[in-house]
Amino acid sequence: MNSEMLSILKKTGAFLEGHFELSSGLHSPNYVQCALVFQYPELAEKIARQVAEPFKDKEIKVVIAPALGGIIVCHEVARVLGARAIFAERVVSGEMVLRRGFKIERGDSVLIVEDVVTTGASTKEIIGLVEKAGGVIIGCGFIVDRSSGKMSFNQDAKSLLALEMKTYNPEDCPLCREGIPLVKPGSRKKGGG
Repeated sequence: MNSEMLSILKKTGAFLEGHFELSSGLHSPNYVQCALVFQYPELAEKIARQVAEPFKDKEIKVVIAPALGGIIVCHEVARVLGARAIFAERVVSGEMVLRRGFKIERGDSVLIVEDVVTTGASTKEIIGLVEKAGGVIIGCGFIVDRSSGKMSFNQDAKSLLALEMKTYNPEDCPLCREGIPLVKPGSRKKGGG
Protein backbone atom coordinates (compact mmCIF):
# COMPACT_ATOMS: atom_id res chain seq x y z
CA MET A 1 0.00 0.00 0.00
CA ASN A 2 3.05 2.30 -0.01
CA SER A 3 2.20 4.39 -3.07
CA GLU A 4 -1.53 4.47 -2.32
CA MET A 5 -0.92 5.53 1.29
CA LEU A 6 1.46 8.29 0.24
CA SER A 7 -1.13 9.46 -2.28
CA ILE A 8 -3.81 9.57 0.45
CA LEU A 9 -1.50 11.55 2.75
CA LYS A 10 -0.74 14.10 0.04
CA LYS A 11 -4.33 14.36 -1.19
CA THR A 12 -5.66 15.07 2.32
CA GLY A 13 -2.87 17.54 3.16
CA ALA A 14 -1.49 15.20 5.83
CA PHE A 15 2.04 15.14 4.37
CA LEU A 16 3.44 18.50 5.45
CA GLU A 17 6.60 20.34 4.46
CA GLY A 18 8.37 23.04 6.47
CA HIS A 19 10.35 22.89 9.75
CA PHE A 20 8.91 20.66 12.45
CA GLU A 21 9.88 19.52 15.93
CA LEU A 22 8.90 15.88 16.22
CA SER A 23 7.73 14.38 19.51
CA SER A 24 11.19 12.78 19.73
CA GLY A 25 12.71 16.27 19.94
CA LEU A 26 14.33 15.87 16.51
CA HIS A 27 13.72 18.41 13.75
CA SER A 28 12.52 17.52 10.25
CA PRO A 29 11.52 19.23 7.00
CA ASN A 30 8.50 16.89 6.84
CA TYR A 31 5.66 15.91 9.14
CA VAL A 32 2.82 13.44 8.74
CA GLN A 33 -0.43 14.56 10.40
CA CYS A 34 -2.71 11.51 10.15
CA ALA A 35 -5.52 13.40 11.90
CA LEU A 36 -6.08 15.17 8.57
CA VAL A 37 -6.72 11.78 6.94
CA PHE A 38 -8.99 10.60 9.77
CA GLN A 39 -11.39 13.49 9.27
CA TYR A 40 -12.69 11.31 6.42
CA PRO A 41 -14.31 8.22 8.03
CA GLU A 42 -14.20 6.22 4.80
CA LEU A 43 -10.42 6.66 4.63
CA ALA A 44 -10.02 5.82 8.32
CA GLU A 45 -11.93 2.59 7.76
CA LYS A 46 -9.92 1.70 4.65
CA ILE A 47 -6.60 2.33 6.40
CA ALA A 48 -7.69 0.41 9.50
CA ARG A 49 -8.54 -2.62 7.38
CA GLN A 50 -5.05 -2.52 5.88
CA VAL A 51 -3.36 -2.15 9.30
CA ALA A 52 -5.47 -5.04 10.67
CA GLU A 53 -4.95 -7.38 7.69
CA PRO A 54 -1.68 -9.07 8.80
CA PHE A 55 -3.19 -9.77 12.23
CA LYS A 56 -6.76 -10.78 11.29
CA ASP A 57 -6.28 -14.49 12.07
CA LYS A 58 -4.51 -13.93 15.40
CA GLU A 59 -7.57 -13.69 17.70
CA ILE A 60 -6.62 -10.26 19.08
CA LYS A 61 -8.51 -9.36 22.28
CA VAL A 62 -7.15 -5.85 22.83
CA VAL A 63 -5.84 -3.16 20.49
CA ILE A 64 -3.85 -0.45 22.26
CA ALA A 65 -2.29 2.82 21.11
CA PRO A 66 -0.67 5.84 22.69
CA ALA A 67 -2.88 8.90 23.00
CA LEU A 68 -3.48 11.15 21.17
CA GLY A 69 -2.48 10.32 17.62
CA GLY A 70 -3.16 6.60 17.84
CA ILE A 71 -6.69 6.72 19.27
CA ILE A 72 -8.64 6.79 16.01
CA VAL A 73 -6.57 4.12 14.26
CA CYS A 74 -6.77 1.99 17.43
CA HIS A 75 -10.56 2.23 17.53
CA GLU A 76 -10.96 1.48 13.83
CA VAL A 77 -8.53 -1.46 13.85
CA ALA A 78 -10.24 -2.90 16.94
CA ARG A 79 -13.58 -2.63 15.16
CA VAL A 80 -12.21 -4.56 12.18
CA LEU A 81 -10.73 -7.25 14.45
CA GLY A 82 -13.70 -7.46 16.83
CA ALA A 83 -11.46 -6.49 19.76
CA ARG A 84 -11.53 -3.95 22.58
CA ALA A 85 -9.85 -0.59 21.89
CA ILE A 86 -7.90 1.11 24.68
CA PHE A 87 -5.24 3.79 24.84
CA ALA A 88 -2.38 4.75 27.11
CA GLU A 89 -1.78 8.32 28.21
CA ARG A 90 1.29 10.19 29.30
CA VAL A 91 0.91 11.60 32.82
CA VAL A 92 2.68 14.62 34.32
CA SER A 93 5.67 12.49 35.36
CA GLY A 94 6.14 11.61 31.67
CA GLU A 95 5.22 7.96 32.21
CA MET A 96 2.81 6.18 29.84
CA VAL A 97 -0.07 4.64 31.85
CA LEU A 98 -3.51 3.11 31.47
CA ARG A 99 -6.21 5.35 32.93
CA ARG A 100 -9.99 5.70 32.63
CA GLY A 101 -10.52 2.17 33.92
CA PHE A 102 -8.71 0.53 30.99
CA LYS A 103 -7.13 -2.82 31.83
CA ILE A 104 -5.16 -5.54 30.15
CA GLU A 105 -5.78 -8.92 31.73
CA ARG A 106 -3.04 -11.52 32.11
CA GLY A 107 -2.94 -13.58 28.91
CA ASP A 108 -4.86 -11.08 26.74
CA SER A 109 -3.61 -11.13 23.14
CA VAL A 110 -2.69 -7.54 22.31
CA LEU A 111 -1.99 -5.61 19.10
CA ILE A 112 -0.17 -2.29 19.45
CA VAL A 113 -0.98 0.32 16.80
CA GLU A 114 0.24 3.82 16.05
CA ASP A 115 -0.35 6.36 13.35
CA VAL A 116 3.28 7.47 12.83
CA VAL A 117 6.48 6.12 14.40
CA THR A 118 9.86 7.81 14.14
CA THR A 119 12.14 6.45 16.86
CA GLY A 120 9.78 3.79 18.24
CA ALA A 121 10.10 5.13 21.79
CA SER A 122 6.33 5.34 22.39
CA THR A 123 5.83 1.85 20.99
CA LYS A 124 8.53 0.51 23.32
CA GLU A 125 6.80 2.21 26.26
CA ILE A 126 3.51 0.56 25.30
CA ILE A 127 5.29 -2.80 24.95
CA GLY A 128 6.58 -2.40 28.52
CA LEU A 129 3.13 -1.44 29.77
CA VAL A 130 1.47 -4.46 28.13
CA GLU A 131 4.15 -6.87 29.35
CA LYS A 132 3.90 -5.50 32.91
CA ALA A 133 0.13 -6.15 32.84
CA GLY A 134 0.72 -9.72 31.65
CA GLY A 135 -0.61 -9.23 28.12
CA VAL A 136 0.75 -11.23 25.20
CA ILE A 137 1.88 -8.94 22.38
CA ILE A 138 0.94 -10.39 19.00
CA GLY A 139 2.40 -7.57 16.94
CA CYS A 140 2.62 -3.87 16.11
CA GLY A 141 0.82 -2.16 13.23
CA PHE A 142 1.73 1.30 12.00
CA ILE A 143 0.33 3.54 9.30
CA VAL A 144 3.64 5.33 8.68
CA ASP A 145 7.13 4.19 9.70
CA ARG A 146 9.37 7.26 9.33
CA SER A 147 12.47 5.14 9.95
CA SER A 148 11.88 3.22 6.72
CA GLY A 149 11.97 -0.09 8.57
CA LYS A 150 15.13 0.60 10.61
CA MET A 151 13.36 0.19 13.96
CA SER A 152 13.44 -3.24 15.50
CA PHE A 153 11.02 -4.71 17.97
CA ASN A 154 10.85 -8.24 19.33
CA GLN A 155 7.31 -8.34 17.98
CA ASP A 156 5.99 -8.73 14.44
CA ALA A 157 5.83 -5.13 13.16
CA LYS A 158 4.08 -4.06 9.95
CA SER A 159 3.57 -0.63 8.41
CA LEU A 160 1.51 0.57 5.47
CA LEU A 161 4.09 3.13 4.43
CA ALA A 162 7.81 3.15 5.15
CA LEU A 163 9.42 6.53 4.55
CA GLU A 164 12.97 7.59 5.13
CA MET A 165 12.51 11.18 6.19
CA LYS A 166 15.37 13.40 7.21
CA THR A 167 15.71 14.29 10.86
CA TYR A 168 18.20 16.51 12.62
CA ASN A 169 19.34 17.03 16.18
CA PRO A 170 18.26 20.58 17.11
CA GLU A 171 21.87 21.76 17.53
CA ASP A 172 22.75 20.52 13.99
CA CYS A 173 19.54 21.53 12.20
CA PRO A 174 20.11 23.34 8.87
CA LEU A 175 16.50 24.58 8.96
CA CYS A 176 17.21 26.37 12.25
CA ARG A 177 20.36 27.92 10.75
CA GLU A 178 18.27 29.15 7.80
CA GLY A 179 15.87 30.82 10.24
CA ILE A 180 12.83 28.83 9.06
CA PRO A 181 10.18 29.07 11.82
CA LEU A 182 9.84 25.91 13.90
CA VAL A 183 6.40 24.30 14.27
CA LYS A 184 5.64 21.81 17.09
CA PRO A 185 2.59 19.90 15.85
CA GLY A 186 3.02 16.74 17.99
CA SER A 187 0.91 15.65 20.94
CA ARG A 188 3.74 15.80 23.45
CA LYS A 189 6.70 18.04 24.02
CA LYS A 190 9.76 15.74 24.27
CA GLY A 191 10.92 12.26 24.99
CA GLY A 192 10.47 9.72 22.18
CA GLY A 193 7.87 8.75 19.59
